[in-house]
Amino acid sequence: MEGWLNSPTGLLWGFGIIHLFFVIFMLGFVLHGEAFSDTAIYRAWVQGGFREENLPGLPTPWVYPILALLPIAVAGVAGPGPFLLIWVLMITALNALAVGKLTDWGRRRESIPAAWWWLSFVFIMGWLGFARVDGITAPIVLIALSYGVARPFIAGILLSIATWIKVWPAAVVLALLTVVRDRLKVLAAGVLVTAVVGVAALALGVAPKLLNFLTAQGDRGMQLEATFTTPWLWLSVLHAGNSRMYMNTDINSMQVDGPGTEVMSFLMQPLFILVALVVVVLIFWALHNGKRNGGANRTELLLAGSLTMATAFVVFNKVGSPQFMVWLAPAVAVGLAHSWREWRVPATMLIAIAVATYFVYPLFYDALSHNDPVMALVLTVRNLLLVVLFGWSVRRLYLLGRQQPAHAGAVKES
Repeated sequence: MEGWLNSPTGLLWGFGIIHLFFVIFMLGFVLHGEAFSDTAIYRAWVQGGFREENLPGLPTPWVYPILALLPIAVAGVAGPGPFLLIWVLMITALNALAVGKLTDWGRRRESIPAAWWWLSFVFIMGWLGFARVDGITAPIVLIALSYGVARPFIAGILLSIATWIKVWPAAVVLALLTVVRDRLKVLAAGVLVTAVVGVAALALGVAPKLLNFLTAQGDRGMQLEATFTTPWLWLSVLHAGNSRMYMNTDINSMQVDGPGTEVMSFLMQPLFILVALVVVVLIFWALHNGKRNGGANRTELLLAGSLTMATAFVVFNKVGSPQFMVWLAPAVAVGLAHSWREWRVPATMLIAIAVATYFVYPLFYDALSHNDPVMALVLTVRNLLLVVLFGWSVRRLYLLGRQQPAHAGAVKES
């Protein structure tokens, strides 16, 4: 059985069963003329022509970068009825491309266990990945990382497209720019995609809204699930310090208010920028110190750097939406394909994070938002695991920078 599972045929069956499950599940909503979770908002955006005046009471479509509206529009081409089905089929197709690239279409049998890990993560996080824009970007980032430092222009194109759909792939762009030899190719890819996006925005008459996503959430408070919200979460649970949970209806987000939350909310953005800069410096140091020692491996540095940056984007963020966990999986999946032994620790942690996140949302979010101490504990453990994962990633970068030729062995630099 193990041999069959780790064969291209077994992987194909596993992919088909997992994705068919979600297609059938979503069909239950489609047949009743409904959407699911955030796709209900996306569908309403299409019906309202993406015009804010036609969308009273809904978050603005411009909370996302402009390319996010492309797959949303594609899902709505046949009208509101099949919107959810088309959306899920698009994500299924992207996941198929990601698994295919990760395993070289079944020819790299040693990468099949990594593909199984990715499918397991997709299954656990499925309710989130299949109903959010993040489910579109994650497989694109996985494909980009699979091209990696060997094909920086292609990787740069894919990452730039993903960043114009949802901002988080910029974390991987920073890591790629830091480790590749030919940075001009990555920059050229970014400029090319951005130019095309700009021309499209002008042609559609929405150029003034092109950068709205950078400010659309600037005034929001500390979201309930965010890592740095944990102390106020417990103050609310214990009914102490006048802390409370409340729904921010403007952006459809549960937030926590209490002594110091406004200050912390204000400080999160500069703290986030500072941490991102420190991580870039660490990646740069690891690359050049490793080269002096004769043990630098750019592929490992890209993967470790990408995970560190993506985890920083989650940990040091006043927004803690559950779908953010999807951001962490592409680097781990490609890392497992590159070196299972080195990446099994973060892979195990991320599966635990995914399980805890699933219990938080969608299973028991209502209990959590009503100060349930058990779910507060589950969320706290999840957030602690995120901090530990960030620490592992930082340590991995440091060790790669200190790596000697003897330890680098026969590992080839892609």
